[in-house]
Amino acid sequence: MRVSRIAAAGAAAGAAVLALSAPAFAHVSVQPEGEAAKGGYAVVDFKVPNERDNASTVKVEVTFPADQPLASVMPQPVQGWDIKVTKSALDKPIESHGREITEAVGKITWTADGDGIRPGFFQKFPVSVGALPENADRMVFKAIQTYSNKEVVRWIEVPQEGQEEPETPAPVLELSEAEDDHGHDASGASSEEASDETGSASGNTAASGSSSDGTDTTARVLGVAGIVVGAAGVAYGVFAGRRRGNA
Repeated sequence: MRVSRIAAAGAAAGAAVLALSAPAFAHVSVQPEGEAAKGGYAVVDFKVPNERDNASTVKVEVTFPADQPLASVMPQPVQGWDIKVTKSALDKPIESHGREITEAVGKITWTADGDGIRPGFFQKFPVSVGALPENADRMVFKAIQTYSNKEVVRWIEVPQEGQEEPETPAPVLELSEAEDDHGHDASGASSEEASDETGSASGNTAASGSSSDGTDTTARVLGVAGIVVGAAGVAYGVFAGRRRGNA
């Protein structure tokens, strides 16, 4: 009985580790390179994993929240992808450095001009944004992922605090509290020096990595460790049971 309990506990531990590690790399997400402070500027990465074994991701569309317009949105060129920035007129103009802004970026579309994101890979799409909202704790960006087999996955469900994560959650950018000198962008320049112009770009620069890679690596290692522990527990239980049966 004791051996059976150990085996069951090992298998449960493995399953639990897998359940905890899977969401870390299972869906489209947005992560800042450094911090995304309220009222400041930041570079954020939209991270898109390929979840299919028989198709590549060939298009990614990210919609920016209309109720939190950003005066400056500039995507970084990504090798192998064409980038289109779509602007929308604002219902209510916003002020930025003494200028009235009447339109803001409503959507960015990345379209592969090659293989796209192949099975077993992910891609980051960096974007410089600002000034971030001062009176909000997060920003929700809805994303649409299109595969080469014409399948479309809509990452548009808004996660709610205290509830289980939805099946296809929208990317959420958590905003940190502003510091006294929060008006600095990711490169260290002050917000007064940062550009207020939005734009589009395409080029041949590879997408840069970030510290978030370590999170995925840790999650995968924990998942493998959980499987090993669970399998060892089951094997030990079977082996012990046979020994008792032969005794």
